[in-house]
Amino acid sequence: MKVNIQIEMSPEEVRKVMGLPDVEPMQKELMAKMQEKMNTYVDEMSDPELFMKRIMPMGIQGMDQVQEFFARFASAAADKKEP
Repeated sequence: MKVNIQIEMSPEEVRKVMGLPDVEPMQKELMAKMQEKMNTYVDEMSDPELFMKRIMPMGIQGMDQVQEFFARFASAAADKKEP
């Protein structure tokens, strides 16, 4: 014997029947905040000065320090090769 039961319910009705919370308001608020942050980042990307500050917070000083580090590293490696 086969019994088929078909129930037509909207997702909202199923959620209420199962006792699940309504997360739609929280989701809308979260999406609005995410969109606001993304718009801020897009505005910063269009301004080269702000973009460079975000990428290199220390500016040119940071680049000089990185170059100095690699120069010391290369010098130390070269010194170890020579007996």
